[in-house]
Amino acid sequence: MVIGVGRPAESGGSAAAESGVRDLTAIAPVATHPPAATPESSAGPEVAAAGGPGITPTPPRLLVISSSTLTEQTKADISRLKHVQKIDSFDGGAVKVSGVALNLIAADPARFRAWAPKVVAEQPRVWHALARGEFVADSSAARRLGLVLGAEYQVDGGPRLRAAASAPFGLPGVDGVVSEETGRRLGLLPGVALLVHGPEKAAAALKAGVGRLLSPGAQVVAVGGASGGAVATGSGSGGSAAKAGTADTGGTADRPAAARRVTVGRPGSYLELYRKSAEVCPGLSWTVLAAIGQVESSHGRNNGPSSAGAQGPMQFMPATWKAYGVDGDGDGVADIWSPYDAVPSAANYLCANGAGQGGKKLEKAIWFYNHSWSYVAKVMAISRGYAAAYP
Repeated sequence: MVIGVGRPAESGGSAAAESGVRDLTAIAPVATHPPAATPESSAGPEVAAAGGPGITPTPPRLLVISSSTLTEQTKADISRLKHVQKIDSFDGGAVKVSGVALNLIAADPARFRAWAPKVVAEQPRVWHALARGEFVADSSAARRLGLVLGAEYQVDGGPRLRAAASAPFGLPGVDGVVSEETGRRLGLLPGVALLVHGPEKAAAALKAGVGRLLSPGAQVVAVGGASGGAVATGSGSGGSAAKAGTADTGGTADRPAAARRVTVGRPGSYLELYRKSAEVCPGLSWTVLAAIGQVESSHGRNNGPSSAGAQGPMQFMPATWKAYGVDGDGDGVADIWSPYDAVPSAANYLCANGAGQGGKKLEKAIWFYNHSWSYVAKVMAISRGYAAAYP
């Protein structure tokens, strides 16, 4: 289900992704329970935490973003300003994944680590990931864009990036960090980002002084205190991708509120279940739900969990389920594995993203379900097939 910026690189087809429509009348929905959990693989040895020899925390007070490489003279002038205690420049720029922009900084992990909040600097996995050439997303961007940790994303016109971890870097407008070498492969601009350290009480004076030394068009942004948020990592250390069509992001922080009480009962077939569930969202055709159910799990035949952790007949990630899952059959439990709960929850999620308005709003809502326009096209084609097969 809902994945974020672009769909993870596909890892093979499945019966659930067939272009034709499957029969709905003979399939009685039955709740499917998750398989037994398997132990996680070892994360391997870890390096010493930040704060050891050679690591002096220097929380940034300002982030400067320039449209061109900052000159050595400009950096020298900034470093001589009153209150400036340290500066460092990094490469940066924007790339696109499925047309969605990601603002990135490219940095040497050893240098950048001193600028990270303490909770991030003390997480060796973040710095190992950067050293391996992988992408570490900012935590807020990962939620907003719905990134699946451990999945690979195809950069438009560029290489694939593995989203290895997320961390609260706390740099406004920065969606994530990559290594210098990865930044060069992505075509990021050299030396366009600058971090400035000084006393917190002098932040306003620092901003004014730095701003006077920059070329027109450059931005100076005040950076808040260190974030106390958690660091999250993808499973394992390899480059395996999430299973196509099954990943849900949990990227719900910036999305509309959703209905919490929905009852559709226990219909005897998926056909009736889809029809009743569509009533959760006035204006949404049941055929769209049926099409998504076919693509995601072939109407309960392949409930996962996927390699990305998506679960149940409509392939929700637990975080998104927590926000949008409903108790569809009124048994007092919103069960991610039960079609009676999962199908109306999918309607609930689609409706929260505007599906009931039809047209482009519907297509965008489906895109939120799985950030891939080819996925949208497939769902719409199958939906038309169901409309013809079940007039």
